[in-house]
Amino acid sequence: MLDNLPRGTICIEDLEIGMTRYLDKTVTDEDIEMFATVSTDRNPVHLDEAYARETMFHGRIAHGMLTAGLISAVIGEQLPGHGTVYLGQTLKFMAPVRPGDRVHAEVRVAAIDHAKRRVTLETHCSVGDTVVLKGEATVLAPSRKFD
Repeated sequence: MLDNLPRGTICIEDLEIGMTRYLDKTVTDEDIEMFATVSTDRNPVHLDEAYARETMFHGRIAHGMLTAGLISAVIGEQLPGHGTVYLGQTLKFMAPVRPGDRVHAEVRVAAIDHAKRRVTLETHCSVGDTVVLKGEATVLAPSRKFD
């Protein structure tokens, strides 16, 4: 028995198809700058308004992987939660996220393989009614039982 699982972690034994968790976050200029520093991606479309105005986006946008990181936060903190191991993720970027946008990141359980402890999760992010990212994640879920 794993008695030290954090509160809020959902073990594979308790997961159900259709379970959903989400978070909402407003992306700030500071978030974009910190992501640029950590990732070393200093593309001016993210950091230089004058440059970005001349692109197809007509202004600065957040890094796509910053937005994708919100999906990771939902998976690692809520569904299934602490102890989850990412095995894979597909991403399709649908629309830009701009500084000041409030992003809704959502994860839904789509399939469960109890024998392998693998869970398939539908993932998406939206700003208002606009889907900005969608994909699918495969994870190894925590279990109350030892292998």
